[in-house]
Amino acid sequence: MQFAGRLAPPATAADRLAALLHGATVIIQPLWAAHEPQMEELTIPFPRRRRRTGVPARRTALPQVIPSPGRRRCRPVVAGRQSAGPRLCAGDKPRRITGGYRRRMPKRAAVTEDDPGGPFNALPPDLHRHLRPFFADITEEVVRAIQTEIPEYARPADDTYLQGVHRGVDHALRGLLERMAEPDTDWEPVKATYRRIGRGEAEEGRSLDSFQWALRLGARVTWRRVNALVDADLLPRNVLAAFGEALFLHLDEMAAATTAGYTEARLREAGELQQRRSRLVDLLTADPPASAEAIAELAHGARWPVPRALAVVAVDQGPRRGRQPIVAPEFLSRFDVSPAVVVVPDPEGPGRARAVAAALHGLRAAMGPTVALHEGARSLRWAAQALDLVRRGVLTDEGMVRCQDHLATLLLLRDDTLIDALAAQRLRPLGRVRPPQRERLAETLLSWLQCGHNASEVAVRLAVHPQTVRYRMRQLDDLFGAQLHDTAAQFEMQLALRALELRGGTVTSWTDVQL
Repeated sequence: MQFAGRLAPPATAADRLAALLHGATVIIQPLWAAHEPQMEELTIPFPRRRRRTGVPARRTALPQVIPSPGRRRCRPVVAGRQSAGPRLCAGDKPRRITGGYRRRMPKRAAVTEDDPGGPFNALPPDLHRHLRPFFADITEEVVRAIQTEIPEYARPADDTYLQGVHRGVDHALRGLLERMAEPDTDWEPVKATYRRIGRGEAEEGRSLDSFQWALRLGARVTWRRVNALVDADLLPRNVLAAFGEALFLHLDEMAAATTAGYTEARLREAGELQQRRSRLVDLLTADPPASAEAIAELAHGARWPVPRALAVVAVDQGPRRGRQPIVAPEFLSRFDVSPAVVVVPDPEGPGRARAVAAALHGLRAAMGPTVALHEGARSLRWAAQALDLVRRGVLTDEGMVRCQDHLATLLLLRDDTLIDALAAQRLRPLGRVRPPQRERLAETLLSWLQCGHNASEVAVRLAVHPQTVRYRMRQLDDLFGAQLHDTAAQFEMQLALRALELRGGTVTSWTDVQL
């Protein structure tokens, strides 16, 4: 085995180890001279002992050698590795110091939880100056990524739109640099800008999905480029954690401000739209009716397709007043009036009536007849009348009542005073008999008129013997005389008796009041 300088082989293991260390020093020193500027920027971490409760911490300094002026070359310091003892260079005298090499990019003070600057205060104060020269290229890369990956922003032929995207990205990155330079600066003006962007997206009828995708994509590209700068030794690695937290905080605040502006615009638009739809309900149910041109113009502003026919539903909210049911957008509704009104376009379409009944489940409601566009007032009038009969118990309230199923009842009970006048004219003879007999005779007379003067059918309907029916009819003949055989009088008597039956009253109670 030959050694440099043809020295004799070391006799002991310690001599052989010293020779190997000397050879390594000869090889490493030229490499260290070439990379000394970069290596000096590395921070030498010093381990600290954890402070136990009740025991004062002692500051212990690790021994380290500072090179003398005569010899400035020393073994390189590798971050994260500490030797057990002092590090010596040939010809240097050891001196004990506290701390490590001073960094060229100092950190700001520690960040507290209530610090308004947040993680931006944890960044080195001059980091923004190191990053600023690279942000033009980062901006271009972010714009290219957005146009490539997000179809909503891929408009190569629209120069104005591309310039708007470029300005938006540049504004976001410049805002990040400004916050890094002055963490305590007022962020409200920038938030106001992003709230305006959110309102603009809402006014254009777009969702925020594409915009928030662009924000996340821009943050990813920026983070990747800053990591590349660190890998190229253009930035110290110890700033990555604080920069990442500041970057994503900036992203979250931009997204929150944009969402707030978007929500505000949508709520305002929804309020204005509801006002237009409420005015359209009034226009469709106006009496006298509005012109077709006025209805079409307001329907366009209310985003409601004009149908060929409609029906109006009257709704009794009862104790649930103030809690509006949710109806489909194609139905116009007003729940701030009494009764509440729902306009159903093309009610004869498949599933229309079921959809309205399902939305109004648990509420008393009546649907008016299907009418032309200018006759909504008539449909509402009939629906309100049917709803009143539901409240009075004349019509059952099992689900939504449809007027077309109860036209005769609506006709008979349209005006109670007319029915009272008709009954007073045609049923007055019944007042001459006792109340129990009066009820039996009125029931027999109505059944006889409905069954076509057939005593046998009347007996089956009333569950009595036919002779009983004939006996009662002789009594009625004595009371009414010639009226009982007059067809016009028979029709009016039947109307009066049927109306009294529908109203739930008795002939006895009516005659006690009228006679």
